[in-house]
Amino acid sequence: MGLIEAKKISKIYESAGETVNALMDIDLNIEQGEFISIMGPSGSGKSTLLTILGGLNHPTKGELIVDEISVYNLPMERLADFRREFIGFIFQSFQLIPYLTVIENVMLPLSITNKSNKEQLRMAEEILEKIGLKGKEKRLPDQLSGGEQERVAIARALVNCPPILLADEPTGNLDSKTGREIMNLFKDLNKEGQTIIIVTHNPENTVFSTRTLFLKDGKVENNGSNEEWKNYSHHNSL
Repeated sequence: MGLIEAKKISKIYESAGETVNALMDIDLNIEQGEFISIMGPSGSGKSTLLTILGGLNHPTKGELIVDEISVYNLPMERLADFRREFIGFIFQSFQLIPYLTVIENVMLPLSITNKSNKEQLRMAEEILEKIGLKGKEKRLPDQLSGGEQERVAIARALVNCPPILLADEPTGNLDSKTGREIMNLFKDLNKEGQTIIIVTHNPENTVFSTRTLFLKDGKVENNGSNEEWKNYSHHNSL
C-alpha cells in the first residue's frame, strides 16, 4: 500500500436538476516521495480530485486511505486533525491575509497547535529562509511580487511539516519565468522527500514531476511515468 490510495472514488453533483459525474471510479496509488502532476481539460475533475485527496471534499462513493487511515470514515473533528497533520494545501489565489505580515501569514497554521509563540516564530523563520524569503518577514502581501506571494503560500503550507503537499494551479497567476522558479522550488522540495501533487493546465510543468495523471470526463485516461505521458500526449495531440 502506498502513502495515498484511492479506491473507486466517484463524485456526483446535483445542479439545477441535472446530475454531473465529476469523477467516476478513480483508482490511484501514490507512494511517499512521488511528485504527481494532474492534467486534463476544463471540467475533467482535476480540482475535485485534489480536494478529495486533501480531505476537503467527501466523495459520493469510494474510499480514500492515507497512511492506513480511512479518511472519510473519520468523525468531523478528527478529519480536521487529519488535514492539519497530513496536508499542506496551496490555492491558486494564494489566499494570504492582506493585513498580516509575511511571517504572520506563515504562522497561521501553527496558531491552533500547542507550540509556544517562540517555537512558532522559529519554525516560520526557518521555512521562509528555506524558500528564499529571508529578510521579507515584516512585509505585507501587497508589497510582494506574485512569485513572492506564491512562496509565502508555499511556506504556510509547509510550516507544519505535512507529509503531503497539494497545489491547485500553483503557476496559473504567474509569468512563465516566475512559474519555472516555483516549479524548480517544488522539484527541490521533492528531492528532499516531500510528496507533492499539483493540478496544472501547463504541459511544461509536467517535466518537473515524476508521474502525470491525465483526466478526461472524470476518468483516468493516462497514469504513468513522464515518458509514458510524453507518448500519450504526442499521440493525442495534447
